[in-house]
Amino acid sequence: MWVAIAIGIPFSLIMVAGDPILQFFGQDPALARGAGVYLSAFLWGLTPALLLVVLRCFVSAVGRAAPVVWVMLMGVILNIILDYALIFGKLGLPRLELFGAGLASAIVNTAMFLGLLGISVGAYPFRRYAMLGRFWRPDWARFGQIMRLGTPIGATLLLEVGLFSASTLLMGLIGTTELAGHAIALQLAAVTFMVPLGIGHAATVRVGQHMGAGRLLDLPRAGWAALVLSVCFMSMTATLFWLAPEFLISLFLGADAPGRAAVLALGTGYLFVAAVFQLVDGAQVVGVACLRGISDTKIPMFFAAFGYWGVGFVASYTLAFHTDLAGVGVWIGLALGLATAASLMVSRFYLLTRSNRL
Repeated sequence: MWVAIAIGIPFSLIMVAGDPILQFFGQDPALARGAGVYLSAFLWGLTPALLLVVLRCFVSAVGRAAPVVWVMLMGVILNIILDYALIFGKLGLPRLELFGAGLASAIVNTAMFLGLLGISVGAYPFRRYAMLGRFWRPDWARFGQIMRLGTPIGATLLLEVGLFSASTLLMGLIGTTELAGHAIALQLAAVTFMVPLGIGHAATVRVGQHMGAGRLLDLPRAGWAALVLSVCFMSMTATLFWLAPEFLISLFLGADAPGRAAVLALGTGYLFVAAVFQLVDGAQVVGVACLRGISDTKIPMFFAAFGYWGVGFVASYTLAFHTDLAGVGVWIGLALGLATAASLMVSRFYLLTRSNRL
């Protein structure tokens, strides 16, 4: 939790300069100003969001993930109500538009953190760990262990998230309409990604439990079961993206939205490519999760750097600005980067478990 606080505060301060930072990277000034308004409210919820991640991992590692589901479900409901009220000025609240959207997210993140903290401290079986019992007493050896394992994990996540953020920057350089279609397609892909992400968290817990108990024969089975589940689910969502792209994109667009036809056409094209990378996206997130379960975090970080940026970003930039593919080229690059990372992560897990080099 202290690590989360140490990370959250400085990054919250960076968000204060969201507008000039985005303009520095060549984004449209009007879009940058809007993002800056949103971030000026959202930044208050960043540290609670990071603390929520800590508690979510703690509860899951104990093997009782149900409280996380209930807290997140209540958070979704609260977020819908607050977004509706604060963006549009409903339910007696002022109309704050973009600032209201950021404020709603900050309030929800804080509420979810406090709710899960209450469960972690007071509910069975979590209370026996006395999470806050030594909160003010530093344990430097444990800090060091967390940083050695966690820093490469954080870098891997940053590389992955950074790739998708960079793809959004590239789309912004291409055009506003392309950016709108990209945002919708990326949101759809993010929703489906939640299932393999959850499977990956379960794989980390199960692989780690087998590792700790010395059950080396059960360990690879847990990993491969998670991989099969993830690929099967993503196969279904890929099929949905192929069969009904226009319907899915239209869910985000009003009937009289400006530029609706252009955004719909572009978003549909992006979803066709997204359907392809659904499969490798599910494989790579489970592959890296299995490696985390056996405390293998440094080599996957280098795999991520090569796959996401050495292949993915380079391909996205090249195809977008040096061919006629434009936005579609960005998505092809994303698919190539994820495929590279997936093949490297899964191959390493196979080799380590096959040779018992654990």
